[in-house]
Amino acid sequence: MDTPQKPVGMRLDERAVRVLAHPLRSRILGALRLHGPATATQLAAALSTNTGATSYHLRALEDVGLVADTGEGAGKRRIWRASTDYHSWSNSDFADDEDAQTALGWLRRDYVRQYAHRTEEWLDAEATWPAEWVDQLGFGDTLVTVVAGQLAEFQAELEALTEKYRRAGEGDPAARRVQIVVQSTPVDFDPPVQP
Repeated sequence: MDTPQKPVGMRLDERAVRVLAHPLRSRILGALRLHGPATATQLAAALSTNTGATSYHLRALEDVGLVADTGEGAGKRRIWRASTDYHSWSNSDFADDEDAQTALGWLRRDYVRQYAHRTEEWLDAEATWPAEWVDQLGFGDTLVTVVAGQLAEFQAELEALTEKYRRAGEGDPAARRVQIVVQSTPVDFDPPVQP
């Protein structure tokens, strides 16, 4: 059965933030995005949990549109996929919702932990990769001095560049999926002076 092309991104609402802010749900969605469709049993084995818990949390993620049944399973054996390649939000969307703010705070910190773990896995594996890849993969940082509007322009340009390359290598056996993580934090944590 052909599955329709999934939408690329999703904007999280308060309900989706609350559902996703759970250790197993966050890991399930990450596993489906990174490794592709899987059954609850396969996910449970990969995430060191049980099938019942995995099935329960998959249904919760499905209720808010983050995962979907591929329709390719047989009987009770459902095959799940991530509904989107990524999700986003604006922190100010939840300014009046203390529960959503708390959930989002947990979720953001969980993502930092997951990114750090994946980076350490890469550092352990990079010696087995060809130099042409190792030279392009990894991390670095730079500093820019901008006002909020300029940072918004920068982020929009970065999003456009990401879209340009999102599926550029599709169909090429030499292509590999690469996770791009963007983090922007101020150097000085004192809030800026408002004009």
